[in-house]
Amino acid sequence: MSGEVDEGADEPKNLVALARAVSDVPAPGDFRQAVRETPYVAFDRHELSEILKVYGRMVAVGEWRDYAIDHLPDRAVFSIFRRSSEVPLYRVEKNPKLARRQGAYSVIAQTGMILKRGGELARVLRVIDKSWLSVAE
Repeated sequence: MSGEVDEGADEPKNLVALARAVSDVPAPGDFRQAVRETPYVAFDRHELSEILKVYGRMVAVGEWRDYAIDHLPDRAVFSIFRRSSEVPLYRVEKNPKLARRQGAYSVIAQTGMILKRGGELARVLRVIDKSWLSVAE
């Protein structure tokens, strides 16, 4: 016993470690880390609040009825629909690569034309928010 090594007791641990090393399946505790490594751009809470404020007003008026949010590797997109079966009326995009050039935020029409682009989301959203255009009596 003094010179012998009992390899039978450690064998299941080594096989599990080997199986994890061979396959790219993360260990149970490593799953969150594997998910975080996937890069994507997303809207933060304040940006979504600004967008949903405008969206809520237009839904109340009856102009818009549906939306979709996409988080892509290079940009985040908030698509606005009149009906869910159509193409989006407007797309609010956040592209961090353009932040120092033209601004990270842009509003794109159904035809693909960029209506407004800038660094401040509230100012860019004014192009589709009709509530600030009130008629003075």
